[in-house]
Amino acid sequence: MTTPQNLIIPSVIETTGRGERVYDIYSLLLKDRIVFIGTPINDQVANLVVAQLLYLAHEDPEKEIMMYINSPGGSVYSGMAIYDAMQLIPAPVSTYALGLTASFGTVLLTAGAKGRRFALPNATVHMHQPLIGGISGQASDIIIQANEMSRIKDRLLDIFVNATGKTREVLEKDMDRDYYLDAYKAVEYGLIDQVLAPRQAPKVLPAGARVALPEGDNKVAAKLDSEKVARN
Repeated sequence: MTTPQNLIIPSVIETTGRGERVYDIYSLLLKDRIVFIGTPINDQVANLVVAQLLYLAHEDPEKEIMMYINSPGGSVYSGMAIYDAMQLIPAPVSTYALGLTASFGTVLLTAGAKGRRFALPNATVHMHQPLIGGISGQASDIIIQANEMSRIKDRLLDIFVNATGKTREVLEKDMDRDYYLDAYKAVEYGLIDQVLAPRQAPKVLPAGARVALPEGDNKVAAKLDSEKVARN
């Protein structure tokens, strides 16, 4: 990931039987198949994200990749590179919106695997029609750039129609100007599938209760005493 200059990136020391190894926080997340997009999307960000997706898909083509998005969007062309990589790889990509997911960030959010598109409760999701700045030059050049903008707009509409089930007419109307949704409205709109609820406090179990622990290398069932659970 690219990060603003002067931003201190935390490092994590992992201790194993082979000694200690230092990871920057983003590399440690990648180790757990988490890709984080937390900046505007440009060519450099897109190249890094695509490289991470390709690496993780090569490492395990069936295991889920988790993509967290807190981005105001950015270059449509750079974003399309990430979008196409998400569709190309066989590994399912789940997407998570936090903070503000805007513009092309929302395209990536809704491009996650169906049923695996999430938002945190206080996330804001934003859509609008594509913006291409710097249109200038002779009349023929302006026409060429206007046609390109129209092509991109049509392509984005196709993506949102497929992702949300909304009609082109509804989407075109809503995206004509800035369109903001909270996490719950984003579910209703079809941009995401679920809002992640805050973790619930653990409940005290009755005496002698048996708790099935998550399956791992060994399937374990533990008999817990209610007093021990209460102390934990």
